[in-house]
Amino acid sequence: MVTESMTTTTQARGHAMSLPNILTYARIAAVPAMVACFYIDGYWANWLALTLFVAACITDYLDGYLARIWQQQSALGRMLDPIADKLLVAAALIMLVDAGTIGGWSLLAAVIILSREILVSGLREFLAELRVSVPVTNLAKWKTTMQMVAIGFLIAGPAGDDLIPGVSLVGLTLLWLSAILTLYTGWDYFRAGVRHAMEE
Repeated sequence: MVTESMTTTTQARGHAMSLPNILTYARIAAVPAMVACFYIDGYWANWLALTLFVAACITDYLDGYLARIWQQQSALGRMLDPIADKLLVAAALIMLVDAGTIGGWSLLAAVIILSREILVSGLREFLAELRVSVPVTNLAKWKTTMQMVAIGFLIAGPAGDDLIPGVSLVGLTLLWLSAILTLYTGWDYFRAGVRHAMEE
């Protein structure tokens, strides 16, 4: 029994320090670093924030891909991965609103995206208690990709507009498109949650 317990503990520590999980930790650590860039004056701060954001998005792809091909999937990774994603998106949107990059009617797009993330988190927790799994659809993956690209354009902001005019406009357009996809994919989760709740 002692040997089995020690083996399990050792394996858990090994999974905790696997490269896929380290990439997830790095993505979480990138969030406060990115936020700090918004408090620094100068266009170089925009590019630094964008670099951190893009690097974090790349780790989002790599950690899942490496965990699958190396068979290093773990409960810790499954828990932290969606948390890291939501922290990154929420922090970026809030700082873009504070900076004035997202304003006016475009605030609605940001609210829709953030509200969907909260809704889906609650529904997943509820469905997990019922041992019901709701797989991520290809449309939801496209939504996430478009959302990240939109935020990337918006983080570039004025610095991007000076380099290529219209960067911010492209970002806002993509933000609205991702918000529309967010409503559609969020409805799928909500419908599944309500159906199982009614069955209970």
